[in-house]
Amino acid sequence: MSLTEYTELMLPAIEAELQRQVARLDQKETRLFHQMLTYHMGWTGEGAGPEVTGKRVRPLLVLLVMASCMSNWLHAVPAAIAIELIHNFSLVHDDIQDNSDKRRGRTTVWKKWNMAQAINVGDALFVISNQAILDLAGNFPGDTVIRIVRVIQDACLDLTRGQYLDMVYENREDISVQDYWKMIECKTAALISACAQVGGILGSRDDETIEQYCLFGRDLGLAFQVQDDLLGIWGDEALTGKSAASDLVDGKNSLPILFGINQRGEFAKRWSLSPVLPDEVADIAQILVHEGAQEYTERAAERLTNQALATLERINPKNDAGKALVELTKKLLNRES
Repeated sequence: MSLTEYTELMLPAIEAELQRQVARLDQKETRLFHQMLTYHMGWTGEGAGPEVTGKRVRPLLVLLVMASCMSNWLHAVPAAIAIELIHNFSLVHDDIQDNSDKRRGRTTVWKKWNMAQAINVGDALFVISNQAILDLAGNFPGDTVIRIVRVIQDACLDLTRGQYLDMVYENREDISVQDYWKMIECKTAALISACAQVGGILGSRDDETIEQYCLFGRDLGLAFQVQDDLLGIWGDEALTGKSAASDLVDGKNSLPILFGINQRGEFAKRWSLSPVLPDEVADIAQILVHEGAQEYTERAAERLTNQALATLERINPKNDAGKALVELTKKLLNRES
């Protein structure tokens, strides 16, 4: 089977389990609260539909890794959707912390209701994710479930580390490219690495294979974030659904921006003067291109993707799921949104 065929097979199971877990709040007294969660997940409200639910990359990664270990991926669905719920909990809170009024082209939860309720929505998604993990006990021994819990909770702690660094860096002018790598390793790569590691734990008894999948996920996560940074400046807003004109307007510490600052050229001079205005974005983005920031970022994404692919080659899964993992890795590097 191809990646498309695996996706068509796995996504319905992922969506069904996500909805089943979130339905814990579908009670008379908390009907609106439940609606807030289903709205954020992209199932209800104005503009709802597959185009705003997200691509479910993380749960697909868990299931594909397990399938590549010649194991029944259906047994890993609770772990896969637990990680997707954690990802969405972080998005709800990120939108508050970043003062973002749009998420995938729709009004964010905190903007639609209020900040206090949005915090509660994020908290609920986090709690439900932990409840979902426990459903693994129906197919796996207790020590395996505990191991999965530890991996996922370690990743959650890294998420908070990464978010802390991201917010602290906003008020500093001495951030280096090396600081950037530490931040995104926690904020983005940790959870994607956990996806691959969890799939490996549930699908394989071999610790070396599990470790290799963990490394694969780390490099894939780093590449994913670097590609996101490219889209944040040179992406199509109609495809990305971002509310701001670009990461330049938001003043993000993304890789191309930090590279440009460290060149101490025309971009760095303009950056130090005042926040970038929307009507300046095109010209300043072109300055970054001229100074080599786009090429540098593209090469970093390609290098990390090649590292992830090389790790997969070492693992050498001998089935269609392994081939689909390779296909997914390449697709993430070449995405447009």
